[in-house]
Amino acid sequence: MHGFIKYSTFATSFLFVSTNAFSVPCTIKANLVTHPGLRLKGIVHDNAASCGTRLFSVSKEQTTEIIDDEVERLKSMAAQLRAEAASLEAEKAQEVADATERAFQKFDVNKDGEISFEELKDGLEKVLKTELEEKRVKTLMDEFDTSGDGALQMDEFVSVDRFRSRLEGIIRDEKAAALEAKKQAKIEKEAAVLAEARANILNDGPPTNKDKVLSTIPYLFPLMDGLLFGRFLLTDTDNPAVQILGLIYTIYRNIPFSGFVTIVAFNLLSANIGINRLIRFNMQQAIYLDIALFIPSLIASIYSLVIKDGVPETITQLGSDAIFVTLIAAIGYSVISSLLGATPDKLPGISNYVNQRMPTIDMLDETGQFIPEDQRKGKEDEDKRGD
Repeated sequence: MHGFIKYSTFATSFLFVSTNAFSVPCTIKANLVTHPGLRLKGIVHDNAASCGTRLFSVSKEQTTEIIDDEVERLKSMAAQLRAEAASLEAEKAQEVADATERAFQKFDVNKDGEISFEELKDGLEKVLKTELEEKRVKTLMDEFDTSGDGALQMDEFVSVDRFRSRLEGIIRDEKAAALEAKKQAKIEKEAAVLAEARANILNDGPPTNKDKVLSTIPYLFPLMDGLLFGRFLLTDTDNPAVQILGLIYTIYRNIPFSGFVTIVAFNLLSANIGINRLIRFNMQQAIYLDIALFIPSLIASIYSLVIKDGVPETITQLGSDAIFVTLIAAIGYSVISSLLGATPDKLPGISNYVNQRMPTIDMLDETGQFIPEDQRKGKEDEDKRGD
């Protein structure tokens, strides 16, 4: 075939149509002699087999006819090969169907025309010579039971090889899931260890009795600065409570820059995450209570500048009494809550702001160092994109 096509190409390219004759070398001539089409058409003569140069007589029409015949012959051979392949596929399919039917009859022990879960499990264990877990067989049953009646009919039953292949797939999936679960468990364990380490660094646990008592001391700071507003109420100098407050106030005022020093000290101490959270919270809240006392004083000063006669005495006294009573109520609530071990976070406005300033575990890295807010937000965005 290839020799003929090769020769035909050669002949078509170099054929002298005017003489209808050409000479070929001995190697090509040997292929032409054996070609039946050329011999039948009288193109190759019996004496053409002898080596040497011979003249072959062929016309253009004869060459085209020979090529067409060869193409048809190849098409016929291709059709025959396709038919043989289809026949083989049909035979193979029939063999598989017969094997499947035999397996179905073998699995169907009670001969009721369907394979139950127990029959499928027993049959596969006998064929595969291994014990199968029920959940794996259940998975097989659910996959191939397209009718959902809990049994396999003949049209739902497949070959043993397919059952085996699917079982292997189920086992691979289970191993992959187990490996993933193991990895996840390891990650969660590491996260738990890290969280515990952070919790040990960040003292957010329940306060001890000592912590409860110490957490009340910061409220002396706003109380001292607020005594000015209580001057109309604290007139009984014979009262021991008033005397004690007066002594503490005198000591506090004799310390240079006492207010500024106290604010700086409370800010530094509240940044120490090793101190119990209740103490740190109360130090911050005491600072903001003291700052809140500055607002009415500022308003009174502005009013005095605008109004020449200043604030009337009656309004000054009532306003001071109201501010002092409110301050005492806030301090009283905070002290009692702290002694009971509860965080006094119900003061309007102030407590909410203090809570926002308190460090939490997610604000710390694994070494206990504070993570800036912009870096925390960046990490949260990366985690969301990862999910």
